[in-house]
Amino acid sequence: MASVEEKLKELGLELSEAPKPVAAYIPAKQVGELVFISGQLPFRNGQLMYVGKVGAERTQQEGFQAAELCAINALAIAKSVAGSLEKVREIVQVRGFVNCTPDFTHQPEVINGASELLVKLFGDSGRHARAAVGASSLPRNATVEVEMIVRMTSKEIGHVG
Repeated sequence: MASVEEKLKELGLELSEAPKPVAAYIPAKQVGELVFISGQLPFRNGQLMYVGKVGAERTQQEGFQAAELCAINALAIAKSVAGSLEKVREIVQVRGFVNCTPDFTHQPEVINGASELLVKLFGDSGRHARAAVGASSLPRNATVEVEMIVRMTSKEIGHVG
């Protein structure tokens, strides 16, 4: 059976180094088996890849891709906590925020970029509770922000920062 990182490669994606916080917070906090991952922006190699509002400067498809990248960054944080994505038991919850115009109403389809990737990688353990909401703006004018709660097999680390 392929590892999560092997599945990412099969999809033409790769896990980057865990993004550094852009303000005064820690990337994740572990409480028991749960890891609360702070909101992740669509950064790749330190560069914000998607900026602007869906429904104006960005398309719904670009928002979908931004959400996928946010999920990859959240998984990089999860790996930094546990040492391996193989310690992820399940994805518990995803919260997605879409920087969009007031008339844009397809936030769920945008956040599917994160949700569909998680199911591809973790199967039924990737299915999760979710919120997908529109926002009038996001930090750094990012197109999407995704935060996650993940259940791990290990209880070793209290927080990463």
